[in-house]
Amino acid sequence: MPFPPFASLGLLQLQQQSSAMEQDGVVSKPVALIACIAMALFYVAILYAPTVLLRLPSPSSFQTYMIRRFLCAVVSSILSLFLSALILPVQTKELRHIFGVFGIRRDHIWQAAVFPLCLTSLMYAGSMFLKCLLLLASWRQHTSSGGALSFDSCKCALQRFLDWLSDFSSNVLTWRNYVVAPLTEELVFRACMIPLLMCGGFETYSVILLCPIFFSLAHLNHFVEIYTKQNYRIMKAAMIIGLQLGYTVVFGSYASFLFIRTGHLIAPLVAHIYCNFMGLPVLHSPRSGIVSVTFIIGFLGFLWLLFPMTGPDLYNDRIDNCSCWQRYCTWRERIRMPQM
Repeated sequence: MPFPPFASLGLLQLQQQSSAMEQDGVVSKPVALIACIAMALFYVAILYAPTVLLRLPSPSSFQTYMIRRFLCAVVSSILSLFLSALILPVQTKELRHIFGVFGIRRDHIWQAAVFPLCLTSLMYAGSMFLKCLLLLASWRQHTSSGGALSFDSCKCALQRFLDWLSDFSSNVLTWRNYVVAPLTEELVFRACMIPLLMCGGFETYSVILLCPIFFSLAHLNHFVEIYTKQNYRIMKAAMIIGLQLGYTVVFGSYASFLFIRTGHLIAPLVAHIYCNFMGLPVLHSPRSGIVSVTFIIGFLGFLWLLFPMTGPDLYNDRIDNCSCWQRYCTWRERIRMPQM
């Protein structure tokens, strides 16, 4: 059905405004790129500052070593936030507004936590099905050996779970994988970099692809560690780090997509924590071919719900009068245009 003249004119104006918002950035592209590269390199370099620059003695234990790195990552994140705030055209000194630039918001928290988590979990449908199979096999083994469901067995299982939870929460690696690393990485590589790139006039999908590249740079330091663990076999270390970098690029693109679509830092943060907990999705298992079928069904569901479950309307009260870092406004209009 053809548009009436006034509708066509309004559509054309909207397209021109959207295009101008992306192309005529208020931050120069070189400045945005240099700032992002500097933040990525600084995030890695500061981890070695205590021993290399400050000449502090080596940590007495692994826990002390990790706590020192936690503090370095926190310092890097805070300095990156200050740098981004200085470069971005933020016209107010109100903290609530400044934090909102980086997606640090109190509104729509449950939507930003629940919807992306449910969406991400679809990619792990095969993993969850396999875990259910293993749990069922363990239960069958328990019953076949004479065990039965009783109050004592339930109490014993609960005690084992509480012991595991206590050990899990007191492990310093738990804090690294599920608290410090996700929080600091999302702050630097999503909350700080994405607004800079969008205000620099980069296209939306260019930002989604650029941020994972910076994200991968921060993981190159693992090559030396893996190279040492593999008895200095460079090919095997390169294969391992290549797989890890590939995964970080894919996840980094998805996390950037979530941040841009929702304008909320909680969205990529919960996805990051969940993916760290689950690891790589299970595509196949010799136990059952249904695992692969379940993964395919979950993957198709993920693709089907990717845009509906990340719609900007779900996470924002207003989607007009937006600043350059709120790209979800123009993205929303472009997706709805064909439906007019």
